[in-house]
Amino acid sequence: MTENINAASGMPAEDDAAAEAAVKPVVAVVGRPNVGKSSLVNRIIGRREAVVEDVPGVTRDRVAYDASWQSCEFTLVDTGGWETSVSGLAAMVARQAEYAAQTADVILFVVDATVGITDADEAVTRVLRATKRPVVLAANKVDGELQEADALVLWNLGVGEPFPISALHGRGTGDLLDAVVAAFPETPAAEGAEEEGGPRRIALVGRPNVGKSSLLNRLAGEDRVVVDSVAGTTRDAVDELIELGGRTWKFIDTAGIRRRFRALQGADYYATVRTSSALERAEVAVVLMDVSEPLAEQDIRVVEQVVDSGRALVLAFNKWDTLDEERRYYLEKEIDRQLSRVAWAPRVNISALTGRHVEKLVPAIETGLASWDTRIPTGRLNSWLKDLVAATPPPVRGGKQPKILFATQADARPPHFVLFTTGFLEDNYRRFIERRLREDFGFEGSPVKLSMRIREKKGGGKASKGSVRPDWNR
Repeated sequence: MTENINAASGMPAEDDAAAEAAVKPVVAVVGRPNVGKSSLVNRIIGRREAVVEDVPGVTRDRVAYDASWQSCEFTLVDTGGWETSVSGLAAMVARQAEYAAQTADVILFVVDATVGITDADEAVTRVLRATKRPVVLAANKVDGELQEADALVLWNLGVGEPFPISALHGRGTGDLLDAVVAAFPETPAAEGAEEEGGPRRIALVGRPNVGKSSLLNRLAGEDRVVVDSVAGTTRDAVDELIELGGRTWKFIDTAGIRRRFRALQGADYYATVRTSSALERAEVAVVLMDVSEPLAEQDIRVVEQVVDSGRALVLAFNKWDTLDEERRYYLEKEIDRQLSRVAWAPRVNISALTGRHVEKLVPAIETGLASWDTRIPTGRLNSWLKDLVAATPPPVRGGKQPKILFATQADARPPHFVLFTTGFLEDNYRRFIERRLREDFGFEGSPVKLSMRIREKKGGGKASKGSVRPDWNR
């Protein structure tokens, strides 16, 4: 990729660690020109995507691909030939390869075993050691047992065991990939793994007494939960299977979320804790608000809690039929102002009491879930990002223009994008990228996470690693 990105600073270390853990491991394929890097990339990804030609220097840019081995997913980055003591275009290509190595979790160093160790290989090795990344050495072009002795010489590079392979024929690549996967950084198992299969799960949330239980009963067509005018009647999260729009959904009716729940005692405290648990089990949250009253700070807090939980979001405005035209006009303005952070969330104006427009909830929920599940292929994402930053480059920061090395979608549910950069981007530019992501790819009803892995050159030419906490799209 050619240009740039980045974000806000001053983030807690523990959040940085969480962001790193969520990212798929990155493997950079490096080596001097014409040693077979792109052939090996094609072999690993199982299709001919990287351009291969028997001419040095065909690959110039870093190109990222989705790859997997033994059920382990990772991002594979093909680089141009890495040469030292060069200038012009060759120097730019070498810098691209060096950036890739600095941002990778594992470096796959490809050497031509039939040629042996060259001065360029030794120079590249010195740079790789400085990155302090694990290096897996691929001794390429070992097409048979007779050439395996050539690979043994490569022990002298001092980066560990050389794995004799033939990228062209696939010989030995399985053992090589086993070593690559074994070198990946350890990541903790996700806590509270979501339930797989079964009906999609919807949490009905909102401040106390906005009509959540009434809405659930309306959707079910019968009285499934207790409804009372006293705020806080519901204290347990109640799961109900309800058929709507020709499919079965699991609705979780929750106790009302209160703002200062740490100050609460007894049943109210535990009701709030159970609400948080219900959000963790849900895939999409319908936030219900009572429009017969002005939007309250508690309503905003509920929306923020849903967004922070990473669940898809639908906004439902209850008792809309009780408003006159003038109140509706000013309420729309109020909603646009106070809920601007979630302008991407579908809105449905309903009446839980009469059933007005409740049928519109299902299409809104389906839209949010589809966005929540969306995954953009790495190649398409990087092509889009390259065009975006070429048309609108990021602002210069501290006399330097940050550059984007490449981007990948680390996860879905919700979509989480990671930008590998050489420096920080201004907050406005980060929001610009977020906005364009939504405009071009949708994501209606789903929060979107954007985080950075940053490599900045500091004193002495050494690369230092920085990272920015994932931030929810606004």
